[in-house]
Amino acid sequence: MAHHGRPLALVTGASSGIGLELARICAQEGYDLVIAADRPGIDDAARMLRTLGASVTSLEVDLATEEGVDCFYEAAAGRPVDILMANAGQGLSDGFLEQDFGRVRHVIDTNITGTLYLVQKVARDMRARGEGKVLITGSIAGFVPGAFQAVYNGTKAFINSFAFALRNELDDTGVTVTCLMPGATDTDFFERADLMDTAVGQAKKDDPAFVARTGFDAMMRGDGDIVSGWKNKLTASAALVTPSGILAAQHRKMAEPGSGHN
Repeated sequence: MAHHGRPLALVTGASSGIGLELARICAQEGYDLVIAADRPGIDDAARMLRTLGASVTSLEVDLATEEGVDCFYEAAAGRPVDILMANAGQGLSDGFLEQDFGRVRHVIDTNITGTLYLVQKVARDMRARGEGKVLITGSIAGFVPGAFQAVYNGTKAFINSFAFALRNELDDTGVTVTCLMPGATDTDFFERADLMDTAVGQAKKDDPAFVARTGFDAMMRGDGDIVSGWKNKLTASAALVTPSGILAAQHRKMAEPGSGHN
């Protein structure tokens, strides 16, 4: 049952990890929710979020497809969207030449194509109303040529760049765009991407609740970007002045299959 008068937030990738924590914050801050993920766990997330007083609509859809994005967008049922959190993302391990191209394409379509399609649909409505906030989950991976995660890091480089370009285009419209750029975070991302036998898969990771709160607060302030955590800020800063070849070699040590056993 909708709570009339409450603002509405849309959150993708909300079944677990950063997305679930973003949705939790929205519920605690008085927002109703439309949430989506590509796994059945999204319904469990919805039940939990309803205990926080929010009206929650959940969808298990593939946000790599236009059809999935359309279903998610239409689930708002014409209500104005106050916040869009485009958080859904996927990774893929192994060397590029060893990867199945169907899986490569799905990563690209999830991280880029579906994200842009959703952002365009929702941000058009926001611009027409003259208000709204968009949070896009990029990554500090976008600063680094990702040997053995070449596709994922490449998609995040695109997203980081896109978010700032769109932010500039929406200047003075009442709509803000914020790019959240976390580092390795304690979610099931690494298991789903088959990265558990790598050094990065086994390394200590950031708390998704902390990352989500950092992103939410930056979005509410209208910041252009936020890198969560001081170690990640150092990594991002160093990447800007380090030659790409060195960055790729460093990344290989963290992401090459079997590197977690070295």
